[in-house]
Amino acid sequence: MTSIGPSRRLASSVHYKWWAYGAIAVGLFLTVMDQSGVNLAVPRIAERFALDIPTAQWIVLGYILSTSALLLPMGRVSDMLGRERVFMSGLVGFIALGALGGVSQSFPALVAAKVLQGAAAAAIQANGMAMIIDVFTREERGKALGMYMTIIGTGSITGPIAGGLLVSAYGWRAVFFAGVPVGLVALLAAAAVLKRGRTERRPGGKRFSFDWPGAVLSSSALVAFLLGMTNAHRLGWSSPPIVAGLALAGMLAIGFVLWERHTSEPMLDLGLFESRIFSIGVSARALSFLAGSSVFFLIPFFLIQVLGYSARDAGLMMLPGSILMATTGPISGRLSDRIGTRWLAAGGMALSTAAMLVFWRLGVDSPPIHVMAGMALSGAGMGAFSSTNTSAITSGLARERYGIASALLNVTRTSSNVMGIAVATTIVAFTMGAMGYEPSLAAVSESGGDGLKASFVAGLHRAYLVAAGLALAALVLSIARGESRGLV
Repeated sequence: MTSIGPSRRLASSVHYKWWAYGAIAVGLFLTVMDQSGVNLAVPRIAERFALDIPTAQWIVLGYILSTSALLLPMGRVSDMLGRERVFMSGLVGFIALGALGGVSQSFPALVAAKVLQGAAAAAIQANGMAMIIDVFTREERGKALGMYMTIIGTGSITGPIAGGLLVSAYGWRAVFFAGVPVGLVALLAAAAVLKRGRTERRPGGKRFSFDWPGAVLSSSALVAFLLGMTNAHRLGWSSPPIVAGLALAGMLAIGFVLWERHTSEPMLDLGLFESRIFSIGVSARALSFLAGSSVFFLIPFFLIQVLGYSARDAGLMMLPGSILMATTGPISGRLSDRIGTRWLAAGGMALSTAAMLVFWRLGVDSPPIHVMAGMALSGAGMGAFSSTNTSAITSGLARERYGIASALLNVTRTSSNVMGIAVATTIVAFTMGAMGYEPSLAAVSESGGDGLKASFVAGLHRAYLVAAGLALAALVLSIARGESRGLV
């Protein structure tokens, strides 16, 4: 590698990996904190532009769609051109578009800024995990990925707290402007510390070409799938737009696989899935997020709408989950470097399964400690599982595949989260309708009557029983996959 920003002394230092980790961590922290913080600004934005909440939520949905659709292309571009270059370009875009969102005078302009910022976030997220893996030795991979989970955990803790304080004190625009100084720190740190990676070339020295058809097919399939999933509970799973959207997503996904199998320079090398470790590990990851996504969606709803707690108190009751995710990730990661990943990942999913069973027993008179216990188990389980499962998936990969693998793992997370929320919402709404109440979460409120709240809780029980089954399936897969062997 040649140096782009760091001094020769820093680049050759035995402590370089820690300097690089710190620089990368600030950028990743920014994207996690920003996304969770902006969620709290949506009601104020709806008031400012005289919108209903579903319309205002396009600020969040547009960002998610853009990020998810571009993760795989960004991962491939990074493997070709260098992860550090793409990472820093993403930071520049994220800063500029955050400021643009803060000064937007119309809702369409604000949504456009967030959609474009989602593309910048994809450049950051597709590379963060890969770069952290790259600067640590293969023997330290578990530790490195555990510390990656610390970034995610601390970002998820800080985002809602900082977002709530900023919105309350300075208005919704402050949430957008707050990312600018943090982003500048991240950019300066990255420029000063990170080395410039090698670009991928053919044996003759010519650069590989970018797979444009594969990028279009994968991005279009993800957008169609995510739009279908986010609207299914509102329009109905059998409604023509949802059926058409999901069918289109399926056809595009099949087209993507067929194209990738026959093109000479695929964006996603499907040969990765020939590895038992890789394919089973990715499947277990998908199931874990399918199970866990309902926690951060339904539990705040339960605390605020059913039990009548304030948003601040609900956030405090959920803090144990984020704190334990941030602490168990590094611990389990370090242990996995010594004893392997299989049983630690299975243990994490055992904790997540227990968490879902704790939530399964929630009632309209449950005390706060009941929720906090479930959140603690869920956070500890996800932290222990994610770092060790990701270590297993990536430990057999050659270096030039880190970028696309990191992007694929992030796509798995985002799409599984959206699907998990859609399925859980549908289960709750269906149960409420079957009990004679309006089949909508919007109908639930503290003053909605005991029967309405009881119907919501009954739906909650079914949703978390399904989530427990999904977590248990991830546990079984984690045991079945074995330990990594060799390079892919």
